[in-house]
Amino acid sequence: QVQLVESGGGLVQAGGSLRLSCAASGGIFSSYRMGWFRQGPGKEREFVATINRSGGSTAYADSVKGRFTISRDNAKNTVYLQMNSLKPEDTAVYYCAAAPTRYDYWGQGTQVTVSS
Repeated sequence: QVQLVESGGGLVQAGGSLRLSCAASGGIFSSYRMGWFRQGPGKEREFVATINRSGGSTAYADSVKGRFTISRDNAKNTVYLQMNSLKPEDTAVYYCAAAPTRYDYWGQGTQVTVSS
């Protein structure tokens, strides 16, 4: 069983930056594709970014492309989401997820609030 714990959320002004971390345990981290998702107030959960097992391939939602960067450190069993130029519409609970094949494992989420 894989456990995922997110951290790094908080309150930030528009234009600011935050770095989210997601620490994994209980599995073979380097064998999982990892992703970040978010759920804003009154909205459905949506895809934000994903990174392959080695870290050599990434993909982003159009809404965050050029502002967010996903990365991973397999030696530390951790995936990161660097968020720059934050906007109020980025306000959401951010979740990381691990995919052996599909996203079977999810963290509890970390709140990100961007004030205007």
